[in-house]
Amino acid sequence: MGFTRMDRLWVGLGGLTGLIAVAMAAAAAHALNFLSPAMLHVVESGVQMQGWHALALVACGVWAQRRDGPAWRNLAHWAGAAFALGTLLFCGAVYGLALGGLATGPMAPIGGTLLMLGWLLLALSALRR
Repeated sequence: MGFTRMDRLWVGLGGLTGLIAVAMAAAAAHALNFLSPAMLHVVESGVQMQGWHALALVACGVWAQRRDGPAWRNLAHWAGAAFALGTLLFCGAVYGLALGGLATGPMAPIGGTLLMLGWLLLALSALRR
């Protein structure tokens, strides 16, 4: 059984998300010295969340490949979608606040909720036959 387009999507997004996390970590360590210590900590928290969820996206692609049935029934694909959108919203809001002072309203809490939902869906996919 080979990797489907959806499986490759999650692995590819995980790779890009990880790349951006490493770039943001390098920026935080070397180029963002104009930020206050509190805002630098906010960026570092975003980097940590982004890095963990880059790995989660890769895991979704690998795990989804092992599951049977149509993609729309595969909870690992739904977990990947939750991780991708949650990372974009949560980390985007965190970086926007720290780097530009942008008030993003409910983006961070919605993103965080999607990240938690992604973990729940991934766990449920392991329990499902």
